[in-house]
Amino acid sequence: MKELIDNFLLYLSSQKRFSKYTVISYKNDLSSAAKYVLETYEIKDIRKISFFHIRSYIVDLMKNGMSAKSVNRKISSLRSFYKYLVKKSIVDKNPMLKVISPKIPRRLPDYVSKTDIAILFDSISFGNTYCEARNYIIMLLLYNTGMRKSELIGLTDESVDYAQKRIAVVGKGNKQRIIPVTNDLLTKIRKYIQIRNQSFECRESFLLLTDKGKPMYPKLVYNVVNRVLVSMATSTKKSPHILRHTFATHMANNGAELNTIKELLGHASLAATQVYTHNSIEKLKDVYSRSHPKA
Repeated sequence: MKELIDNFLLYLSSQKRFSKYTVISYKNDLSSAAKYVLETYEIKDIRKISFFHIRSYIVDLMKNGMSAKSVNRKISSLRSFYKYLVKKSIVDKNPMLKVISPKIPRRLPDYVSKTDIAILFDSISFGNTYCEARNYIIMLLLYNTGMRKSELIGLTDESVDYAQKRIAVVGKGNKQRIIPVTNDLLTKIRKYIQIRNQSFECRESFLLLTDKGKPMYPKLVYNVVNRVLVSMATSTKKSPHILRHTFATHMANNGAELNTIKELLGHASLAATQVYTHNSIEKLKDVYSRSHPKA
């Protein structure tokens, strides 16, 4: 079973061109399922796994407190895996066809208010050291573009087009999208690059580097953002993804069309973007309740 999973992961990275972080997620999901059927039912042959075993695995995940969203991600990984197995004629029947995904309760994305964002950027400075400049640019890029953490890490100097005032981002499925940026952001990126180049003689090709001049990694980005948000913002969550939600929510609240936000975020469909309209409606309700004499 391990060999089949490894072959599938190789297929995802080499043919589907999935990012290494997406492939790691698939690996964790599939390894978890394989471990469960081996330890619970002593099954080693993939062809002997039935709908009953898959359902048992899903029930076990939910009994152990895993959220519906996380369970659905594991189900999605298994569905993709079995489609691959059927395509390769490794299995005759697909046990995932009968699996029903648990419903995910609709929850508005957490975000930082416009007031808190203004205070946040007034309170942090560009600084004169490399780390200070890099951390400031990380915060600016995440809020000004709405890019994902993995997309931020993958940026190179060539990603920034100063003449066209835009940044090229490589998103999910290795798809590139173009995000327009302001002159102010471009000026700060130039200043950051000058400090970076003075700090490291032999450097990597990536735009953002660690304190030692090595490629950035997810945990470091999380720590940088978390430290700033913990000290400044009132939102309950303090991850880089909150700045992506904040970008989209502020765009929606200021009248941006949903299709525009979809393209900027790199969503595959409008369904994922529509959640931000709810935040706009909540804002309208708040204004109405405070402004209308009969409210």
